[in-house]
Amino acid sequence: MATLRDIRQRISGVKSTQKITKAMKMVAAAKMRRATEAIIAARPYAKKMRELLQHLSTQVDVAKYPQFEQREVKGVVIVVVTSDRGLCGAFNSNAIKAATHHIAQRYAELQAAGKVELVCIGKKGFDFFSKRGYKIRSKYTGIFNSLNFAVAKAVSADLVNGFINGEFDKVEIIFNEFKNAAQQRLVTEQFLPVLPEENEQKEALTDYIYEPGKDEIISALVPKHLNFSLWRILLDSHAASQSAQMVAMENASTNAKELLRIYQLNYNKARQAAITKELLEIVGGAEALRNAG
Repeated sequence: MATLRDIRQRISGVKSTQKITKAMKMVAAAKMRRATEAIIAARPYAKKMRELLQHLSTQVDVAKYPQFEQREVKGVVIVVVTSDRGLCGAFNSNAIKAATHHIAQRYAELQAAGKVELVCIGKKGFDFFSKRGYKIRSKYTGIFNSLNFAVAKAVSADLVNGFINGEFDKVEIIFNEFKNAAQQRLVTEQFLPVLPEENEQKEALTDYIYEPGKDEIISALVPKHLNFSLWRILLDSHAASQSAQMVAMENASTNAKELLRIYQLNYNKARQAAITKELLEIVGGAEALRNAG
């Protein structure tokens, strides 16, 4: 049975931990607020750009643009977006499990042949896959501390150049999409080749007049679309990771409060038992002296 001193030390330790989790929750909440504002501001622009690109893809021959080229998949790149740190619940493990399951289900033969490469954005994903024999094409760690658009452009440029040069035939991205402060949604999104609009009623689409011309616009729009799509994914994942950490730290603080209640109850019981034992010893000693006298 734990002594009063042991229980006091445990209570002190839990209180210290609770202070840390409360502070981390507040920090995560502040970061999540900024990250949420960024992703909410970025989504309409990304959506409109995608709509414009899909509309243009029905008006021109996309076969002459290498980013649209559909070919037999003999090599694939999976981009896995995780965070650099833990303490965010199942955020990282869910993305990693989704990636391993996706590879095992869809690209088992390519994986066995060494034709599946991973791009790990975030330290947690890189640590997991690098230790388990997966082929790592590149890694990007420590980028979420000061997330900027240049990172998205660099990652996008590497993927586009590899695709155009025939190093691989498909790129998919697995990430956590931010829904709200308490929820994230795992998403697997095809990055390359760019998927054209699938609309059976193409003749019903509005025929806009494009200046200087449709081909010129789509040539300039495709790189911007890919860069901004990756930027949106990074913003989504960052906001989702901060919300996951905020929820995890809130749960930890709640659990610490319950643990303190249990320890305090055990402390009171142990203290009462010690007092009762001392009283019994005093009464017993006094009775023994009385009988001896």
